[in-house]
Amino acid sequence: MAREKISYFKTFWHLCRGYWKSEEKWKAIGLLGVVIALNLAAVYLLVLLNDWYNTFYNALQGYDEDSFLPLVGQFTGLAMLYIIIAVYAIYIRQMLQIKWRSWMTDRYLTAWLADQSYYRLQVLGSDTDNPDQRISEDINQFVSLSLQLFVDLLKELTTLGAFSVVLWNLSGALTVPFGGHEFVIYGYMFWFSLIYSVLGTGAAHLVGRRLIGLDFDQQRYEADFRFNMMRVRENSESIAFYRGETPEGAGFRERFGKVIGNFWQLMRQTKLLNFYINGYAQLAIIVPIVMAAPQYFAGTIALGGFMQTLSAFGRVQDALSYFVTSYDSIAQLAAVIRRLGTFSRHMEEVAAVENGVRRQESGGEMLALKELTVALPDGRQLVQELGADFAAGSRVLVMGSSGCGKSTLLRTLAGIWPYGTGALSLPADKVLFLPQRPYLPLGSLEQALSYPGEVTADRDTLQRVLEKVGLAALAGKLGETDDWSRILSLGEQQRLAFARVLLAKPLWVFLDEATSALDEDREQEMYDLLKDELPDLGIMSVGHRSTLLRQHEEKLLLDGRGGWQLSPI
Repeated sequence: MAREKISYFKTFWHLCRGYWKSEEKWKAIGLLGVVIALNLAAVYLLVLLNDWYNTFYNALQGYDEDSFLPLVGQFTGLAMLYIIIAVYAIYIRQMLQIKWRSWMTDRYLTAWLADQSYYRLQVLGSDTDNPDQRISEDINQFVSLSLQLFVDLLKELTTLGAFSVVLWNLSGALTVPFGGHEFVIYGYMFWFSLIYSVLGTGAAHLVGRRLIGLDFDQQRYEADFRFNMMRVRENSESIAFYRGETPEGAGFRERFGKVIGNFWQLMRQTKLLNFYINGYAQLAIIVPIVMAAPQYFAGTIALGGFMQTLSAFGRVQDALSYFVTSYDSIAQLAAVIRRLGTFSRHMEEVAAVENGVRRQESGGEMLALKELTVALPDGRQLVQELGADFAAGSRVLVMGSSGCGKSTLLRTLAGIWPYGTGALSLPADKVLFLPQRPYLPLGSLEQALSYPGEVTADRDTLQRVLEKVGLAALAGKLGETDDWSRILSLGEQQRLAFARVLLAKPLWVFLDEATSALDEDREQEMYDLLKDELPDLGIMSVGHRSTLLRQHEEKLLLDGRGGWQLSPI
């Protein structure tokens, strides 16, 4: 798949600005301010500890036994205070992290579910893979890595500012003879640290830049592998009937092979980066010792000043080497920004697609279609300028050969199919659509029976409805929680869907082969039940069976090329 070009800084700002401009911004700013204050306090304590090095090692060099224990006590106090500050800095940062993640997750879930975006992402051919991973994992990584890197960067900049002054003052001047002249370099250890870090950061980017793309691909391959296993679990019975273990196993191995293959590349690139980072860090230990040694042996600085110089150099070096040591985390964040940015952009794109069919929810009971045209994404028209008015209680059967657009017509009436033109009018909030395979949410049976609404009917009413659709055996299990889509057969699920109609009492119901798993006698029972219980109910059914003809009054025949014919039965 071609990788999209992306502006990381622009996308990063687009992803994070919502929270920092939201109704929670003042709480967020307050927590961030506390985190920053604690990190500044930690840097101040490090400066005090650096001064302690000078005093302590000078006392050791002077054999000052009386100062030893007080200085150890001073260090203990400073160290304990530093530990407390460091612990609470992380704790409050995590508090901000969970609030930010909760806000982002809620917004993304809302956007994903709004206007059937979860469905349109597939219909419109979006290449967004595994939206569940985007919302569950990528948001968490984005928030945690952003906060961690920002706070660490701020801390390192503060450390750099504080210890650069210390290092400059401790370095003194270095006289370098060159071509008969002597050049004096003031604060030479600071300048060396700066040059060393700039060169090191550039080299780290050259060594580790491939990690961004590899991290992106690794997350995608891992998600594809998990999704394949979920598909097998959800369709286990069908696969078992087909004895499809061999091709499914081959599919597992193919996807897992991509996981392992990409991980090997990730390992090799990480190995090179780790070689570089560890070599860079070890060299940074010995270099300041060598550079400060001439002043120590010349007697310009005492042992305390020597150790203080090494400590200050190490702090400045760590601050300047921030991008080197954090490169792996930065690469992970860049990959997350790309994934979330792509997901956000695709959701915005599908939200911007306007439905060509003007949909009016009227206060009446009539279903009116005016010049309704239904098309495919490639522009081919399945139904052309369909016009008809169906009064309350009408019973219409939509028929035609497979692929002629029957189900797509129902999707258009439901408002989830955006390809088309024309207009339709139907009763507001008084319609119900029954797909061929009903959806049963995880939860209790009474929740599945009342879906998508809340459980409002009492247990006696629910039991009577189950008895009417031939599911009396389930009447005593209304409070049980289980995976009902796995427990119930497709025929039982379809009868449960008819029970939903009895409970909802809509003015119109649209059935997309909603009795395909029932035998003809049971199918007639379900239609007769609707006629007896809801005599004013309008029905539009999609089906192939000739037995459905006697359950309807009109037939809408589609030819799949745009033509249609409406005739009485």
